[in-house]
Amino acid sequence: AGLHDPAVRAAIVGPGGGITMAAYEWSGSRQQAMIAPWTLVASDTAIDAFATRVSTHQRRYGEFPTAVGYALGFGAVLLRDAPLCQRKVIDISGDGLSNDGFGPDAAYREFEFDGVTVNGLVIGGEDLELISFYQFTIAHGPDAFVEVARDYTDYPRAMRRKLLREIASDFVAERSD
Repeated sequence: AGLHDPAVRAAIVGPGGGITMAAYEWSGSRQQAMIAPWTLVASDTAIDAFATRVSTHQRRYGEFPTAVGYALGFGAVLLRDAPLCQRKVIDISGDGLSNDGFGPDAAYREFEFDGVTVNGLVIGGEDLELISFYQFTIAHGPDAFVEVARDYTDYPRAMRRKLLREIASDFVAERSD
């Protein structure tokens, strides 16, 4: 839903000519799956194709623990094979604390994260422990931040805001949309 937003679309296709994105699903320590490989998204058609691929993906892993360290490691390896780019960003969205495998701190020590920003999107705006975990353990690197969705129905709004903060240089953080 965030990619279909007119402001997000304008930010993607505006100055700079697009962004390259990949998407993956993660759950437990051995449950990661590629949703979309590295894709240059520089037109409305490309945005629609990427958004469709993500939105039609059927979650493969639903009843597994939360392995944030593994998700970060998977992302770091994925970034090694990324096309040359000005900025490298990993987004971690979730509704639970890390409770499987190694944690984010170990991932940051063992994988290459120099110059990589890790932003978070917490689903569960009333869970102060979870928000704190994302803010102080997951958020990492230059200009890292955490967005909060009250619940799954609020996720599209939070994703839109997160995407705009990442790609729109003129985004004003105080906007309430």
